[in-house]
Amino acid sequence: MKRRIILSGGGTGGHIYPAVAVAEALRRRLGDEAELLFVGAEGRMEMEKIPALGYRIVGLPVAGLQRRLAAENFALPFKVLRSVRLARRTVRDFGADVVAGFGGYASAPVLWAAQRMGVPTLIQEQNSYAGLTNRILGRRARRICVAYEGMERFFPADRIVRTGNPLRGSVAAGTVDRTAALRSFGLGAALPTLLVVGGSLGTRTLNEAVREWLLRQGGEAPVQLIWQTGRYYEAEMRRFLADHPVRNVWQGPFIERMDLAYAAADAVVSRSGACTVSELCLAAKPTLFVPSPNVAEDHQTRNAEALVARGAALLVPDARAVGHVMDEAVALLSDRARLESLGQAIGALAAPRAAEQVADEIVKLIG
Repeated sequence: MKRRIILSGGGTGGHIYPAVAVAEALRRRLGDEAELLFVGAEGRMEMEKIPALGYRIVGLPVAGLQRRLAAENFALPFKVLRSVRLARRTVRDFGADVVAGFGGYASAPVLWAAQRMGVPTLIQEQNSYAGLTNRILGRRARRICVAYEGMERFFPADRIVRTGNPLRGSVAAGTVDRTAALRSFGLGAALPTLLVVGGSLGTRTLNEAVREWLLRQGGEAPVQLIWQTGRYYEAEMRRFLADHPVRNVWQGPFIERMDLAYAAADAVVSRSGACTVSELCLAAKPTLFVPSPNVAEDHQTRNAEALVARGAALLVPDARAVGHVMDEAVALLSDRARLESLGQAIGALAAPRAAEQVADEIVKLIG
């Protein structure tokens, strides 16, 4: 018997790839019995990424509210209404047995439509502070899969299942040889290694923090640095290093093999998006988080604070990062006891079976 499952999530990799990880787990679990359909937002990255991975996807015309005064905001109510109508038609025509939402613009209309059609829904909430849309949709969701404790503040306690955030691939500690990982970046084992990563597009704050720190090093960094600048800042930072060469630095726009980067690193400086936090837990890496201040409801700060409260990470506010975070990271690298303590504490929060557990909950809802 076919199990028809809609998965909706998009806008950023943090919403897309958890949904894909669960889709892969469903295929492993159900094989040919699983018929999967993704629902995304027109013009967003999922409309390219999902088909490239071999899945069908339907696009909705929904868009987000612009924080600045913009003409697009006046068209938003009409896009939402059109999206809900199209979502209802999609759920009906596909014959969905269950709809699972992973965040992003398209999740709200399809979950809303499914709930009013009597189709069971599941929400996968990735952050430690649930957004308003998920809090509203959670009132009718049959199951809410979460990554953090204390989510009863936002959702009915009897429907919460703590699964962790689904991840694709493996970045778990001990799965990659460290010497080989260092070699892949042209580095050796003589110096401790710091990974600075700010996402695929890059992060101005972290790049400025590294640049300011490198200018003070006199041409040779005291630790090895793996510096992911992001595609947006790649040319600018490459020119900077050409004008101010520094030894012991690997720089690149994007790291395809994050498992190698985590294996090579003794500590990490990073933003604190939900999936990044989950990866760092799985990799058991001592981390200094610099939360982005430019996200809805400041959820990156709340994600980082949840780990700091358990002695599993350090936090440097974005406003203090330039001029401070790199010095704090280098000081941490020289403190072996603190590195070990942070690594053990963050590793204890890992959820290696998150995708399988979310898939299990979806199958239970089908009955």
